[in-house]
Amino acid sequence: MLGGWDATVCVWLSAALEPLFFKPSDPLIMSFRQLKKEVFKLLTRDDFSNSLVQLSRLPERQVVNPLFSFFYHADEIVRWHAVSAMGVITAGLADKNMESARIIMRRLMWNLNDESGGIGWGSPEAMGDIMARSDLMAREFSNILISYVLPHGNFLEHGILQRGLLWGLLRLSKANPGLTYGAAPFVRPFLTSKDPFHRGLAICFAETVGDADAIPCLESLIRDNTLISLYIDFRMTSYKLDDLAASAMATIEQEVSQTR
Repeated sequence: MLGGWDATVCVWLSAALEPLFFKPSDPLIMSFRQLKKEVFKLLTRDDFSNSLVQLSRLPERQVVNPLFSFFYHADEIVRWHAVSAMGVITAGLADKNMESARIIMRRLMWNLNDESGGIGWGSPEAMGDIMARSDLMAREFSNILISYVLPHGNFLEHGILQRGLLWGLLRLSKANPGLTYGAAPFVRPFLTSKDPFHRGLAICFAETVGDADAIPCLESLIRDNTLISLYIDFRMTSYKLDDLAASAMATIEQEVSQTR
């Protein structure tokens, strides 16, 4: 998935991430299980905003491990809440201990690497959420997230991972559109994807960064009444692609007219 990553980089990542893993013989394994149960309760509460406050009071480096495990949970909302919680925890950690926050980000990057042996579910979403909440992390890692959409970079080829990547780019663009505007030409092809989630997320991205070159594709999507569900503000919300396209066109055209 990550073309151009050599063995040296993989070894460096592996060494950097080791402190985040609990070994089977670790005496803290029981407390980890208890912590995982507590984290799960907080992720499934209706008042998730309050859950985030409580999660942020837990030991950051310990709570990260159960959060990673919930990226693979069967319940969609649990997965998404784990992404949001990872964003809050890591962004808060960056303010106190930047190197520890970097280790978490490197683990997310490692999960997207072929050498990890996994798929990396939730990793691009978490990267975007972290950077949306932390300018420090965004300045350092935004180019890495963008590289996953570049054909000449670390392009992610898996369709479902691409959904997560587009969501992560959208999440970051809403907080800092200037950092992601350069990705617009590479997100634009997703407007014609067969995957409606690709199209919907690409529409939202184009609107957020003000991609005027996307208008021809957006015009054709005004006739696309496909319904999709997106994670916005801690809950799943349904959107019709034609409504998203119409909104994006109106926003972009208004921005263009104001700059003339």
